[in-house]
Amino acid sequence: MKVIVVGTGFVGLPHAAVLAESGHEVYAYDIDQKRIDAYQSGERAQIERYVNEPGLAASVAENIDKHLFFTSNIDAIVEGTDLFFFCLNTPPKRDGSTDLSYYLNAAHHVGALLAARKDKRRVVLVNKSTVPIGTVRTLQAVMNGHEVENFGMASNPEFLAQGNAIDGSRRPDRVVVGTDTEEDMAIMRRIYSSYVNHVRIRFLETTPETAEAIKYLGNTLLLTYISFWNGVAARLAETHDNIRMEDLKLGVTADSRISTWGSYVSNGAGGSCFGKDIQSLIYQMNRTGSSTALLQSVYNINEYQKTYLVDRAVHEAGFSFNNKSVALLGLAFKKRTNDMRDSAALKVVESLLARGVREIRAYDPLAMPDAQEYWFNPSKNHLFERISYHNSAAEAMEGSDAVYISTDWEEFRGVSSAIRATVEPPYLIIDGRRMPPDYQQLADEGYLYLPVGGKLLGNK
Repeated sequence: MKVIVVGTGFVGLPHAAVLAESGHEVYAYDIDQKRIDAYQSGERAQIERYVNEPGLAASVAENIDKHLFFTSNIDAIVEGTDLFFFCLNTPPKRDGSTDLSYYLNAAHHVGALLAARKDKRRVVLVNKSTVPIGTVRTLQAVMNGHEVENFGMASNPEFLAQGNAIDGSRRPDRVVVGTDTEEDMAIMRRIYSSYVNHVRIRFLETTPETAEAIKYLGNTLLLTYISFWNGVAARLAETHDNIRMEDLKLGVTADSRISTWGSYVSNGAGGSCFGKDIQSLIYQMNRTGSSTALLQSVYNINEYQKTYLVDRAVHEAGFSFNNKSVALLGLAFKKRTNDMRDSAALKVVESLLARGVREIRAYDPLAMPDAQEYWFNPSKNHLFERISYHNSAAEAMEGSDAVYISTDWEEFRGVSSAIRATVEPPYLIIDGRRMPPDYQQLADEGYLYLPVGGKLLGNK
Protein backbone atom coordinates (compact mmCIF):
# COMPACT_ATOMS: atom_id res chain seq x y z
CA MET A 1 0.00 0.00 0.00
CA LYS A 2 1.09 3.59 -0.53
CA VAL A 3 1.28 5.48 2.76
CA ILE A 4 2.15 9.04 3.72
CA VAL A 5 3.18 9.60 7.32
CA VAL A 6 2.71 13.26 8.28
CA GLY A 7 5.21 14.16 11.01
CA THR A 8 8.50 12.40 11.75
CA GLY A 9 9.02 12.71 15.47
CA PHE A 10 9.03 10.04 18.17
CA VAL A 11 5.79 8.57 16.81
CA GLY A 12 5.99 9.20 13.08
CA LEU A 13 9.52 8.03 12.31
CA PRO A 14 9.32 4.62 14.03
CA HIS A 15 5.86 4.08 12.52
CA ALA A 16 7.13 4.91 9.03
CA ALA A 17 10.18 2.68 9.43
CA VAL A 18 8.22 -0.37 10.60
CA LEU A 19 5.57 0.04 7.89
CA ALA A 20 8.42 0.13 5.36
CA GLU A 21 9.83 -3.08 6.86
CA SER A 22 6.51 -4.71 5.97
CA GLY A 23 6.99 -3.75 2.31
CA HIS A 24 4.60 -0.82 2.11
CA GLU A 25 5.60 2.21 0.03
CA VAL A 26 6.05 4.78 2.78
CA TYR A 27 6.65 8.51 2.39
CA ALA A 28 7.66 10.25 5.62
CA TYR A 29 6.79 13.95 5.39
CA ASP A 30 7.94 16.80 7.59
CA ILE A 31 8.16 20.57 7.09
CA ASP A 32 11.59 20.63 8.79
CA GLN A 33 14.06 20.27 5.93
CA LYS A 34 17.06 19.78 8.26
CA ARG A 35 15.29 16.86 9.89
CA ILE A 36 14.43 15.34 6.51
CA ASP A 37 18.04 15.71 5.33
CA ALA A 38 19.29 14.01 8.49
CA TYR A 39 16.99 11.03 7.98
CA GLN A 40 17.75 10.81 4.27
CA SER A 41 21.47 10.60 5.01
CA GLY A 42 20.97 7.20 6.63
CA GLU A 43 23.70 8.07 9.11
CA ARG A 44 23.02 6.90 12.62
CA ALA A 45 24.40 10.01 14.34
CA GLN A 46 22.26 12.28 12.15
CA ILE A 47 19.07 10.26 12.69
CA GLU A 48 19.58 9.88 16.43
CA ARG A 49 20.10 13.60 16.78
CA TYR A 50 16.34 13.94 16.26
CA VAL A 51 14.89 10.60 17.40
CA ASN A 52 17.09 8.30 19.47
CA GLU A 53 15.49 4.87 19.71
CA PRO A 54 17.33 1.53 19.80
CA GLY A 55 17.22 -0.10 16.36
CA LEU A 56 15.55 2.85 14.65
CA ALA A 57 18.55 4.18 12.71
CA ALA A 58 19.35 0.71 11.38
CA SER A 59 15.75 0.21 10.22
CA VAL A 60 15.70 3.59 8.50
CA ALA A 61 19.06 3.04 6.78
CA GLU A 62 18.04 -0.39 5.55
CA ASN A 63 14.84 0.82 3.90
CA ILE A 64 15.79 4.26 2.53
CA ASP A 65 14.92 4.60 -1.16
CA LYS A 66 13.61 1.03 -1.25
CA HIS A 67 10.41 1.20 0.75
CA LEU A 68 11.01 4.36 2.78
CA PHE A 69 11.24 7.85 1.28
CA PHE A 70 11.67 11.22 2.99
CA THR A 71 10.27 14.50 1.74
CA SER A 72 9.42 18.02 2.80
CA ASN A 73 7.06 18.40 -0.16
CA ILE A 74 4.13 16.02 -0.51
CA ASP A 75 2.32 17.96 -3.22
CA ALA A 76 3.65 15.73 -5.99
CA ILE A 77 3.14 12.36 -4.28
CA VAL A 78 -0.50 12.49 -3.20
CA GLU A 79 -1.79 10.60 -6.25
CA GLY A 80 -2.35 6.92 -5.56
CA THR A 81 -2.06 7.21 -1.79
CA ASP A 82 -4.11 4.75 0.27
CA LEU A 83 -3.57 6.16 3.77
CA PHE A 84 -2.40 9.30 5.53
CA PHE A 85 -1.16 8.82 9.11
CA PHE A 86 -1.17 12.04 11.15
CA CYS A 87 1.69 11.82 13.68
CA LEU A 88 1.94 15.41 14.82
CA ASN A 89 2.84 17.24 17.98
CA THR A 90 -0.24 18.11 20.06
CA PRO A 91 1.20 20.04 23.03
CA PRO A 92 -0.82 21.27 26.00
CA LYS A 93 -2.00 24.84 26.40
CA ARG A 94 -1.82 26.64 29.74
CA ASP A 95 -5.41 25.69 30.58
CA GLY A 96 -4.73 22.00 29.93
CA SER A 97 -6.50 21.88 26.59
CA THR A 98 -4.75 20.49 23.54
CA ASP A 99 -3.04 22.73 21.00
CA LEU A 100 -4.20 21.36 17.64
CA SER A 101 -2.57 24.07 15.52
CA TYR A 102 0.10 21.79 14.00
CA TYR A 103 -2.49 19.10 13.42
CA LEU A 104 -5.04 21.40 11.79
CA ASN A 105 -2.46 23.11 9.59
CA ALA A 106 -1.43 19.73 8.26
CA ALA A 107 -5.05 18.62 7.86
CA HIS A 108 -5.93 21.68 5.75
CA HIS A 109 -2.84 21.18 3.60
CA VAL A 110 -3.69 17.55 3.00
CA GLY A 111 -7.34 18.38 2.39
CA ALA A 112 -6.48 20.89 -0.33
CA LEU A 113 -4.20 18.35 -2.03
CA LEU A 114 -6.78 15.56 -1.86
CA ALA A 115 -9.48 17.81 -3.29
CA ALA A 116 -7.32 18.45 -6.36
CA ARG A 117 -6.18 14.88 -6.96
CA LYS A 118 -7.07 13.02 -10.12
CA ASP A 119 -7.05 9.57 -8.55
CA LYS A 120 -10.35 9.26 -6.69
CA ARG A 121 -9.58 5.95 -5.00
CA ARG A 122 -10.65 5.54 -1.37
CA VAL A 123 -8.18 7.23 0.96
CA VAL A 124 -8.25 6.82 4.74
CA LEU A 125 -7.06 9.60 7.03
CA VAL A 126 -5.73 8.10 10.25
CA ASN A 127 -5.16 9.87 13.56
CA LYS A 128 -2.15 8.41 15.37
CA SER A 129 -1.54 11.63 17.29
CA THR A 130 -3.12 11.77 20.73
CA VAL A 131 -6.04 14.11 20.17
CA PRO A 132 -9.14 15.05 22.21
CA ILE A 133 -12.09 12.73 21.96
CA GLY A 134 -14.12 13.75 18.92
CA THR A 135 -11.20 15.17 16.92
CA VAL A 136 -11.93 12.63 14.21
CA ARG A 137 -15.06 14.69 13.47
CA THR A 138 -12.96 17.84 13.26
CA LEU A 139 -10.74 16.17 10.69
CA GLN A 140 -13.82 14.97 8.84
CA ALA A 141 -15.18 18.54 8.77
CA VAL A 142 -11.88 19.83 7.39
CA MET A 143 -12.03 17.32 4.55
CA ASN A 144 -15.65 18.16 3.84
CA GLY A 145 -14.78 21.84 3.83
CA HIS A 146 -12.21 21.18 1.09
CA GLU A 147 -14.80 19.06 -0.75
CA VAL A 148 -12.58 15.96 -0.67
CA GLU A 149 -14.22 12.97 -2.36
CA ASN A 150 -14.15 9.30 -1.38
CA PHE A 151 -12.34 9.52 1.95
CA GLY A 152 -12.68 7.69 5.22
CA MET A 153 -11.60 8.34 8.81
CA ALA A 154 -9.84 6.20 11.38
CA SER A 155 -8.49 6.58 14.89
CA ASN A 156 -5.43 4.42 15.51
CA PRO A 157 -3.65 5.67 18.65
CA GLU A 158 -0.07 4.68 19.38
CA PHE A 159 0.90 3.05 22.67
CA LEU A 160 4.68 3.08 22.30
CA ALA A 161 7.00 3.28 25.28
CA GLN A 162 9.95 5.51 24.49
CA GLY A 163 13.17 3.58 24.50
CA ASN A 164 11.30 0.62 23.03
CA ALA A 165 9.51 2.19 20.06
CA ILE A 166 10.84 -0.09 17.31
CA ASP A 167 10.27 -3.35 19.16
CA GLY A 168 6.92 -1.99 20.32
CA SER A 169 5.93 -1.18 16.75
CA ARG A 170 7.03 -4.57 15.44
CA ARG A 171 5.42 -6.54 18.27
CA PRO A 172 2.69 -4.40 19.88
CA ASP A 173 0.55 -5.77 22.68
CA ARG A 174 -2.52 -4.40 20.93
CA VAL A 175 -3.58 -2.49 17.86
CA VAL A 176 -6.68 -0.33 18.33
CA VAL A 177 -8.54 0.84 15.23
CA GLY A 178 -11.72 2.89 15.18
CA THR A 179 -13.64 3.51 11.95
CA ASP A 180 -17.16 4.40 10.89
CA THR A 181 -17.47 1.93 8.02
CA GLU A 182 -16.56 -1.61 7.13
CA GLU A 183 -14.90 -0.32 3.97
CA ASP A 184 -12.42 1.74 5.97
CA MET A 185 -11.85 -1.05 8.49
CA ALA A 186 -10.98 -3.37 5.61
CA ILE A 187 -8.27 -0.93 4.52
CA MET A 188 -6.93 -0.77 8.06
CA ARG A 189 -6.88 -4.56 8.27
CA ARG A 190 -4.84 -4.62 5.10
CA ILE A 191 -2.19 -2.16 6.35
CA TYR A 192 -1.95 -4.16 9.58
CA SER A 193 -2.42 -7.58 8.00
CA SER A 194 0.40 -9.14 10.04
CA TYR A 195 -1.42 -8.25 13.28
CA VAL A 196 -4.94 -9.37 12.38
CA ASN A 197 -5.82 -12.77 13.92
CA HIS A 198 -2.43 -12.87 15.61
CA VAL A 199 -2.14 -15.38 18.46
CA ARG A 200 -0.68 -12.81 20.85
CA ILE A 201 -1.48 -9.32 19.53
CA ARG A 202 -4.97 -8.01 20.25
CA PHE A 203 -6.48 -6.34 17.20
CA LEU A 204 -9.43 -4.32 18.49
CA GLU A 205 -11.99 -2.90 16.07
CA THR A 206 -14.19 -0.19 17.52
CA THR A 207 -15.58 3.31 16.92
CA PRO A 208 -13.24 6.29 16.34
CA GLU A 209 -14.28 7.99 19.57
CA THR A 210 -13.74 4.82 21.60
CA ALA A 211 -10.24 4.47 20.15
CA GLU A 212 -9.46 8.07 21.10
CA ALA A 213 -10.74 7.49 24.64
CA ILE A 214 -8.73 4.26 25.05
CA LYS A 215 -5.49 6.19 24.62
CA TYR A 216 -6.40 8.78 27.25
CA LEU A 217 -7.64 6.27 29.79
CA GLY A 218 -4.66 3.99 29.25
CA ASN A 219 -2.09 6.70 29.88
CA THR A 220 -4.05 8.17 32.77
CA LEU A 221 -4.35 4.81 34.51
CA LEU A 222 -0.61 4.23 34.13
CA LEU A 223 0.12 7.61 35.70
CA THR A 224 -2.34 6.76 38.47
CA TYR A 225 -0.32 3.63 39.31
CA ILE A 226 2.86 5.70 39.43
CA SER A 227 1.30 8.43 41.55
CA PHE A 228 -0.14 5.89 44.00
CA TRP A 229 3.26 4.40 44.70
CA ASN A 230 4.93 7.81 44.86
CA GLY A 231 2.19 9.51 46.83
CA VAL A 232 1.33 6.72 49.28
CA ALA A 233 3.92 3.92 49.45
CA ALA A 234 6.94 6.22 49.19
CA ARG A 235 5.52 8.54 51.86
CA LEU A 236 5.06 5.65 54.29
CA ALA A 237 8.66 4.52 53.80
CA GLU A 238 9.90 8.09 54.16
CA THR A 239 8.02 8.83 57.39
CA HIS A 240 8.12 5.50 59.26
CA ASP A 241 11.16 3.81 60.67
CA ASN A 242 12.12 0.34 59.45
CA ILE A 243 9.86 0.13 56.38
CA ARG A 244 11.77 -1.42 53.50
CA MET A 245 10.60 -0.04 50.17
CA GLU A 246 11.70 -3.08 48.19
CA ASP A 247 9.89 -5.49 50.51
CA LEU A 248 6.80 -3.27 50.48
CA LYS A 249 6.69 -3.48 46.71
CA LEU A 250 7.16 -7.26 46.63
CA GLY A 251 4.57 -7.89 49.31
CA VAL A 252 1.85 -5.75 47.78
CA THR A 253 2.33 -6.92 44.19
CA ALA A 254 2.38 -10.59 45.23
CA ASP A 255 -1.40 -10.32 44.84
CA SER A 256 -2.06 -11.42 41.25
CA ARG A 257 -4.76 -8.75 40.95
CA ILE A 258 -2.24 -5.95 41.46
CA SER A 259 0.09 -4.91 38.66
CA THR A 260 3.83 -4.80 39.24
CA TRP A 261 4.08 -2.08 36.60
CA GLY A 262 4.48 1.33 38.17
CA SER A 263 5.29 -0.10 41.58
CA TYR A 264 8.72 1.51 41.52
CA VAL A 265 9.08 4.91 43.14
CA SER A 266 10.77 7.85 41.49
CA ASN A 267 11.09 11.61 41.30
CA GLY A 268 8.09 11.75 38.99
CA ALA A 269 7.07 10.55 35.54
CA GLY A 270 7.82 12.71 32.51
CA GLY A 271 7.82 12.39 28.75
CA SER A 272 5.55 13.61 26.03
CA CYS A 273 2.36 11.81 27.06
CA PHE A 274 1.48 11.34 30.73
CA GLY A 275 1.26 14.94 31.92
CA LYS A 276 -0.18 16.26 28.67
CA ASP A 277 -2.81 13.53 28.37
CA ILE A 278 -4.11 13.74 31.91
CA GLN A 279 -4.35 17.54 31.67
CA SER A 280 -6.28 17.20 28.43
CA LEU A 281 -8.62 14.59 29.92
CA ILE A 282 -9.24 16.84 32.94
CA TYR A 283 -10.07 19.71 30.59
CA GLN A 284 -12.38 17.57 28.46
CA MET A 285 -14.25 16.16 31.48
CA ASN A 286 -14.56 19.56 33.16
CA ARG A 287 -16.27 20.85 30.05
CA THR A 288 -18.96 18.18 30.42
CA GLY A 289 -19.41 18.84 34.14
CA SER A 290 -17.80 15.58 35.26
CA SER A 291 -15.79 15.34 38.47
CA THR A 292 -12.03 15.31 37.94
CA ALA A 293 -10.89 15.24 41.58
CA LEU A 294 -9.13 11.90 41.20
CA LEU A 295 -7.34 12.93 38.02
CA GLN A 296 -6.27 16.27 39.47
CA SER A 297 -4.81 14.52 42.52
CA VAL A 298 -2.88 12.12 40.32
CA TYR A 299 -1.44 15.02 38.33
CA ASN A 300 -0.59 17.07 41.42
CA ILE A 301 1.22 14.17 43.09
CA ASN A 302 3.35 13.63 40.01
CA GLU A 303 4.28 17.30 39.71
CA TYR A 304 5.10 17.58 43.41
CA GLN A 305 7.34 14.53 43.15
CA LYS A 306 9.68 16.30 40.71
CA THR A 307 10.99 18.82 43.23
CA TYR A 308 10.18 17.62 46.73
CA LEU A 309 13.53 15.87 47.23
CA VAL A 310 15.21 19.27 47.06
CA ASP A 311 12.92 20.43 49.86
CA ARG A 312 13.66 17.26 51.85
CA ALA A 313 17.38 17.91 51.51
CA VAL A 314 16.91 21.33 53.13
CA HIS A 315 14.59 20.23 55.91
CA GLU A 316 15.88 16.74 56.71
CA ALA A 317 19.58 16.92 55.83
CA GLY A 318 19.96 20.57 56.79
CA PHE A 319 21.60 21.24 53.46
CA SER A 320 21.76 24.80 52.14
CA PHE A 321 21.96 24.95 48.36
CA ASN A 322 22.93 28.61 48.34
CA ASN A 323 26.28 29.09 46.56
CA LYS A 324 26.78 25.31 46.31
CA SER A 325 27.82 23.19 43.35
CA VAL A 326 25.43 20.32 42.56
CA ALA A 327 25.99 17.45 40.13
CA LEU A 328 22.87 16.45 38.20
CA LEU A 329 22.96 12.93 36.80
CA GLY A 330 20.33 12.36 34.14
CA LEU A 331 18.48 14.89 32.01
CA ALA A 332 16.20 12.72 29.85
CA PHE A 333 12.86 11.80 31.36
CA LYS A 334 13.82 8.10 31.37
CA LYS A 335 16.64 5.83 30.30
CA ARG A 336 17.24 4.78 26.67
CA THR A 337 16.04 8.07 25.18
CA ASN A 338 17.30 11.59 24.59
CA ASP A 339 13.81 13.04 25.10
CA MET A 340 13.70 15.71 27.78
CA ARG A 341 10.05 16.65 27.41
CA ASP A 342 8.49 17.11 30.86
CA SER A 343 11.57 15.53 32.43
CA ALA A 344 11.87 15.80 36.20
CA ALA A 345 15.35 17.22 35.60
CA LEU A 346 13.82 20.38 34.15
CA LYS A 347 11.98 21.06 37.40
CA VAL A 348 15.04 20.08 39.45
CA VAL A 349 17.15 22.64 37.62
CA GLU A 350 14.54 25.35 38.23
CA SER A 351 14.32 24.43 41.90
CA LEU A 352 18.10 24.39 42.39
CA LEU A 353 18.55 27.73 40.64
CA ALA A 354 15.76 29.24 42.74
CA ARG A 355 17.66 28.14 45.86
CA GLY A 356 20.79 29.95 44.70
CA VAL A 357 23.17 27.21 43.61
CA ARG A 358 26.46 28.44 42.22
CA GLU A 359 26.69 25.73 39.58
CA ILE A 360 24.81 22.72 38.20
CA ARG A 361 27.19 20.16 36.73
CA ALA A 362 25.06 18.06 34.34
CA TYR A 363 25.64 14.68 32.72
CA ASP A 364 23.41 12.39 30.66
CA PRO A 365 24.53 9.56 28.31
CA LEU A 366 22.25 10.69 25.44
CA ALA A 367 20.52 13.98 26.16
CA MET A 368 23.49 16.34 26.43
CA PRO A 369 23.09 17.95 22.97
CA ASP A 370 19.36 18.44 23.58
CA ALA A 371 20.04 19.93 27.00
CA GLN A 372 22.63 22.36 25.69
CA GLU A 373 20.22 23.46 22.99
CA TYR A 374 17.34 23.78 25.45
CA TRP A 375 19.29 25.96 27.90
CA PHE A 376 21.60 27.60 25.36
CA ASN A 377 19.82 30.91 24.98
CA PRO A 378 20.72 32.98 28.06
CA SER A 379 17.91 35.40 27.22
CA LYS A 380 15.50 32.77 28.51
CA ASN A 381 17.07 33.13 31.93
CA HIS A 382 20.62 34.27 32.67
CA LEU A 383 20.71 31.75 35.51
CA PHE A 384 20.97 28.96 32.94
CA GLU A 385 24.56 30.10 32.42
CA ARG A 386 25.27 28.32 35.70
CA ILE A 387 24.73 24.94 34.03
CA SER A 388 27.88 23.18 32.83
CA TYR A 389 28.01 19.94 30.84
CA HIS A 390 30.29 16.99 31.48
CA ASN A 391 31.34 13.72 29.88
CA SER A 392 30.76 11.33 32.78
CA ALA A 393 29.17 11.04 36.18
CA ALA A 394 32.57 11.21 37.83
CA GLU A 395 33.51 14.38 35.96
CA ALA A 396 30.18 15.99 36.86
CA MET A 397 30.74 15.28 40.55
CA GLU A 398 34.26 16.76 40.68
CA GLY A 399 34.26 19.65 43.09
CA SER A 400 30.54 19.39 43.79
CA ASP A 401 28.89 19.57 47.20
CA ALA A 402 26.01 17.21 46.40
CA VAL A 403 24.71 14.96 43.64
CA TYR A 404 21.11 14.54 42.44
CA ILE A 405 20.30 11.34 40.50
CA SER A 406 17.32 12.13 38.28
CA THR A 407 17.20 9.50 35.51
CA ASP A 408 17.26 5.72 35.79
CA TRP A 409 20.21 5.06 33.47
CA GLU A 410 21.68 1.63 34.22
CA GLU A 411 25.18 3.09 34.53
CA PHE A 412 24.04 5.07 37.56
CA ARG A 413 23.55 1.81 39.47
CA GLY A 414 27.31 1.69 39.68
CA VAL A 415 27.73 5.32 40.63
CA SER A 416 28.94 4.42 44.12
CA SER A 417 32.45 3.73 42.86
CA ALA A 418 32.58 7.13 41.15
CA ILE A 419 31.32 8.80 44.33
CA ARG A 420 34.02 7.16 46.46
CA ALA A 421 36.74 8.01 43.93
CA THR A 422 35.64 11.61 43.37
CA VAL A 423 34.19 13.09 46.56
CA GLU A 424 34.73 12.49 50.26
CA PRO A 425 32.14 12.26 53.01
CA PRO A 426 30.26 14.08 54.29
CA TYR A 427 28.64 14.49 50.89
CA LEU A 428 24.93 14.55 50.07
CA ILE A 429 23.52 12.00 47.63
CA ILE A 430 19.95 12.80 46.57
CA ASP A 431 18.56 9.75 44.79
CA GLY A 432 15.36 10.20 42.79
CA ARG A 433 15.55 6.68 41.37
CA ARG A 434 16.95 4.47 44.15
CA MET A 435 19.89 3.53 41.94
CA PRO A 436 22.99 2.39 43.92
CA PRO A 437 22.26 -0.99 45.56
CA ASP A 438 24.93 -0.41 48.21
CA TYR A 439 23.32 2.74 49.58
CA GLN A 440 23.50 1.50 53.17
CA GLN A 441 27.24 0.98 52.85
CA LEU A 442 27.61 4.52 51.50
CA ALA A 443 25.77 5.80 54.57
CA ASP A 444 27.94 3.69 56.86
CA GLU A 445 31.00 5.27 55.25
CA GLY A 446 29.79 8.74 56.20
CA TYR A 447 27.94 9.87 53.08
CA LEU A 448 24.48 11.36 53.49
CA TYR A 449 21.99 9.36 51.42
CA LEU A 450 18.52 10.82 50.80
CA PRO A 451 16.35 8.59 48.59
CA VAL A 452 12.83 8.70 47.28
CA GLY A 453 10.88 6.10 49.24
CA GLY A 454 13.24 6.06 52.21
CA LYS A 455 14.48 8.00 55.23
CA LEU A 456 17.69 9.97 55.32
CA LEU A 457 20.66 7.70 56.04
CA GLY A 458 24.00 8.78 57.49
CA ASN A 459 24.92 11.37 60.08
CA LYS A 460 24.04 15.03 59.49
